[in-house]
Amino acid sequence: IQHVNLYIVDTFERNLETAQLEMGIEGENRLPVVYSTENDGSFLVNMLPTALIIGFLLFMLRRGPAGAGRPGRGMGGLFSVSETTAKVLRDEIDVKFKDVAGCEEAKLEIMEFVNFLKNPKQYQDLGAKIPKGAILTGPPGTGKTLLAKATAGEANVPFITVNGSEFLEMFVGVGPARVRDLFVLARKNAPCILFIDEIDAVGRKRGRGNFGGQSEQENTLNQLLVEMDGFNTATNVVVLAGTNRPDILDPALLRPGRFDRQIYIGPPDIKGRASIFKVHLRPLKLATMLDKDSLARKMAALTPGFSGADIANVCNEAALIAARHLSDAINQKHFEQAIERVIGGLEKKTQVLQPEEKKTVAYHEAGHAVAGWFLEHADPLLKVSIIPRGKGLGYAQYLPKEQYLYTKEQLLDRMCMTLGGRVAEEIFFGRITTGAQDDLKKVTQSAYAQIVQFGMNENVGQVSFDLPRQGEMVLDKPYSEATARLIDTEVRCLITQAYERTQKLLQEKKPEVEKVALRLLEKEVLDKNDMLELLGHRPFAEKSTYEEFVEGTGSMEEDTSLPEGLKDWNKERNSEKEETPEEQVARQIKGGMPF
Repeated sequence: IQHVNLYIVDTFERNLETAQLEMGIEGENRLPVVYSTENDGSFLVNMLPTALIIGFLLFMLRRGPAGAGRPGRGMGGLFSVSETTAKVLRDEIDVKFKDVAGCEEAKLEIMEFVNFLKNPKQYQDLGAKIPKGAILTGPPGTGKTLLAKATAGEANVPFITVNGSEFLEMFVGVGPARVRDLFVLARKNAPCILFIDEIDAVGRKRGRGNFGGQSEQENTLNQLLVEMDGFNTATNVVVLAGTNRPDILDPALLRPGRFDRQIYIGPPDIKGRASIFKVHLRPLKLATMLDKDSLARKMAALTPGFSGADIANVCNEAALIAARHLSDAINQKHFEQAIERVIGGLEKKTQVLQPEEKKTVAYHEAGHAVAGWFLEHADPLLKVSIIPRGKGLGYAQYLPKEQYLYTKEQLLDRMCMTLGGRVAEEIFFGRITTGAQDDLKKVTQSAYAQIVQFGMNENVGQVSFDLPRQGEMVLDKPYSEATARLIDTEVRCLITQAYERTQKLLQEKKPEVEKVALRLLEKEVLDKNDMLELLGHRPFAEKSTYEEFVEGTGSMEEDTSLPEGLKDWNKERNSEKEETPEEQVARQIKGGMPF
């Protein structure tokens, strides 16, 4: 028996027939041939792409919207695109109220909502209805989301979190379906807290930019309004939301019954900044001679206008600078360099200025410094530098006062100080450069604000119009063309008045400007002590320490511990003793708990 591997059977049969005829083999003497087929795997190789495609489709049909199907929620995958992407958190967040500083009033408001869920009967017995929601508003970086996380960390109720943009998908009808699914999930986990971050993604005013078509965003908002209005007092679901654009939200979303309370979280004052610094200084390794409390107060005085996120960035930058310099601990100089880094940008050591350019920058910054030094309402100067940072070739750092109301005279002094650089260039060089572009922009904005918004011009009168935000397109001005021409004329007159006043001042103080400029060319950086040596004491009183800033504003510092209401609530949460509603009300009245 001979085994032969064949690939072309017809050719083998013809050759075998010819060979047997030539050899004279006939009839039953011819060789019998038996064929058998062997599998070499080629069929499986050819079928592999098809099998992979079928397997991928089956996997997509079976998986959930986030990569794994949720048990008990249907088929998942392509059929679950309308399921909510919200996360249910119980003990996963380690942020507490003690980690949030600078917003004590907002803490009390948020804590009260949690207390509603903990003890609803004590409010219902008095005839009160549990509020359905609160919206946290304020500038970016002030701690809205952090406060919501602290609420999740403190409460022992389920915390459901979702982002506003997760409701909007390319498929029509997905947004409303996800809203319905979200509130079904909330009712199943009641009592709970539902937090919608960046709610402006779905809560914008209706009727804008929709020229007769169907708007998925409007449908999603309508469904959200219906679901929030569908809650009753026994649902025990509190809805929190966060946004930094409350002005674009639909009025129907903000009415009582949906979001009963609007909690504004603004930039912290000097006491709030000191409290925030104390929180962020905890994990840092400071030099032994530094006291955290005194360091926090000093840094709070040096960072006016900073938000909580800015303060966290300063502390982190100080640690990075210390590590870059191979220091064993963080000292005060590292924090001062970090503030410069955040305010002025990264120092550009490789950017070499030509001697003429460097001289121009020195006189420009000296003009700012001297003008501010001899103007009563200008901010105290901290530091002036001609080292390029960020986009600028030089910068001056001031210490603004903590105030909310400004007079016409104060705003005029600020304009004159801002124009000091351009005036110094004209006085000493007889020419002007492009270096004052940012100064002129600030002066123009201030002048328009005084005339258009604050009603500080006699000719335009006691009127106020909204100035367009940066990047917004204005199709129709709220005033006539004649008023627009009058406003432009008065703005030019106001800026000219400030410019001439600054020229007169710097002509009188020309030797002082030259002193400061020459010292800047020599040292590149001048602080307040150098200015005192060159110009003498400032002729006006100024504040420079934390104690001076908070004098007359109440307590010296904000209490970073829990307020009385929060302490009582924590004590009650950790206590195993059951209290009657009457005992709870009496205890909270004694502890100052708000209702």
